[in-house]
Amino acid sequence: MDPVFKALADPTRRLLLDRLREHNGQTLRELCERLAMARQSATQHLDVLVRANLVTVVRRGRERLHYLNPTPIHEIEERWISGFERRRLQTISAIRNQAEEHAMTDAPTAPPTYVYVTYIRASAEQVWQALTDADLTAAYWGHANVSDWQPGSTWEHRRVGSGDVDVVGRVVEADAPTRLVITFAAPGDEPPGGPSVVTFLVEPHHDIVRLTVTHENLTDQAMHTGISQGWPAVLANLKSLLETGNVLSPAPWEMSPTNA
Repeated sequence: MDPVFKALADPTRRLLLDRLREHNGQTLRELCERLAMARQSATQHLDVLVRANLVTVVRRGRERLHYLNPTPIHEIEERWISGFERRRLQTISAIRNQAEEHAMTDAPTAPPTYVYVTYIRASAEQVWQALTDADLTAAYWGHANVSDWQPGSTWEHRRVGSGDVDVVGRVVEADAPTRLVITFAAPGDEPPGGPSVVTFLVEPHHDIVRLTVTHENLTDQAMHTGISQGWPAVLANLKSLLETGNVLSPAPWEMSPTNA
């Protein structure tokens, strides 16, 4: 955790994290404009945050979008905050958040985006198969992802046992084994801004893979909260299956919020 503490020790880097917390997915230019900071200085600070895994960079065409990755800070919390202190601090945080919500203006905001990064000891081909094979998704997700995975084709998220379809969408991009883009919505649901979009980016490096999941165009903060709880559980199960041959038991999503 030394790189995380080193990154957080600098007030400028903490300010960058604050700016990303307020508005995630900013380009270097946007961050520099808001901070009145030279591009070279901002790049150096962002490089430190990326190495500490506190910031994730997602390429969009020629742009590099920067997203806050809360996982390292969560690990610090898990290690040093006791169960008793967590309950007390959660109460304080809830009071503060409620006060901030009352102080917010009615100005429109961009649809929220969620980004999650995990590292898996597997090949890119194995991760791709785990994302697209109906039997494998059924094993670690409890749902079979069914499609021919060709651009323009539909896909369905079928519940194991009942066969009920909980999510549907269309394959936007499929560049095996490194990039898969799909739309994601409940059957029959037509959000005013269109369906949300999930991008799986698989980046191999020697014997491991960095898997970045970006979920964009979420309808509201409530959906963002649900996604934030769901994706880490699903991807933890995927990682366990590929690395050990077994899924986690009990399933991560069966844990209550107070024990998660």
